[in-house]
Amino acid sequence: MIKTVLSAFRRLHQSRWWALLIRPLLYLLLALVVGRILLSLIGSVDWRQVGASLSQLSWSQAPLLIVLLIVRQAFNSIPLAVFVPGLGFSRAFQNDLTANLVGTLAPPPGDVVVRISMFRSWKISPMDGMPGVTLNTLAFYVIRFGIPIVGIVFLIGEDLSRGQVWSAIISLVVAIAIVVTLILVSRGEGLARALGKQAARITARFREGIDADVWADAVAKFRATMSARLMKGLPSSLAALTVMVITDGLIVVLSLRYTGVNSSQLPLIFVLASFFIAYPLTALPLAGLGVLDAALVVTFTEVTGQAAESQIVAALVVWRVVTLIGALLLGALTFGWWHLQIRRGRLEAVTPAQEAV
Repeated sequence: MIKTVLSAFRRLHQSRWWALLIRPLLYLLLALVVGRILLSLIGSVDWRQVGASLSQLSWSQAPLLIVLLIVRQAFNSIPLAVFVPGLGFSRAFQNDLTANLVGTLAPPPGDVVVRISMFRSWKISPMDGMPGVTLNTLAFYVIRFGIPIVGIVFLIGEDLSRGQVWSAIISLVVAIAIVVTLILVSRGEGLARALGKQAARITARFREGIDADVWADAVAKFRATMSARLMKGLPSSLAALTVMVITDGLIVVLSLRYTGVNSSQLPLIFVLASFFIAYPLTALPLAGLGVLDAALVVTFTEVTGQAAESQIVAALVVWRVVTLIGALLLGALTFGWWHLQIRRGRLEAVTPAQEAV
């Protein structure tokens, strides 16, 4: 079964385990360089003070952060459970975390390969599973670009910049456009068939034996499946993802409190609102690592002053360790559990022939 999942890493040298780290390390290096440049615009960060703030943390503070991480990931998995018939919450949780792990370490379409492998081991057809994955992704993008307007509402009466307001409005327009496009596509079989035929014509330039009508039928079926689940599952999915983002923001708040930034310096509502406004930056690699962090440091230090800058930077380091590394560790656990179930014969192993379908 390991070979099935490792095929997702086919662009890397499988004999060299360290090659799996190249992609995330390159993203990390780029993020750190960009973040350092952005932070330099507001002055020099005292990294010794940042280290001192981190050294004051206690292991007794970790359990609450871990609980919030699990809650965050749980709500993030709900849309997949809603959109994929027969999947259930537990398997959606496993599928989401494992795909995140593989998607971080391996080039595309590694996360898709592992999702399909898991669906098949659970006797769920990829034709049922992948429309749900697509809807899950699109629902997340709706929230990613829709949540900034909530931050603006939270800060009504505060000293908001024109740039913050306009960026939130533009993000809201993007979110609405995604929803409208989803509804239009779900109701337009003719459009779906036309897209399928066009995709077949393009693919036929590189592969022989492509039947445009078969592709059109497949896309039309895909659209019909999405349409049947969209209106039923979208409201609950958007609600769950909103709670997910709020929980993510609460991890930021808790990290700030642990590093010594109190509520009189940065009130809870202000932290959440600022986080919501900057949230579209998570569309960048590694959830906007470096760029989003620098934007939050700038926003928070404008309120607290430079004196609290090192504590704020330390808090965001804690948040990233919890939400990025913590999520990868959870993904490693869910992948390990899935593989163990297959080895014990409780799940059906995917054969190479099935995988190629």
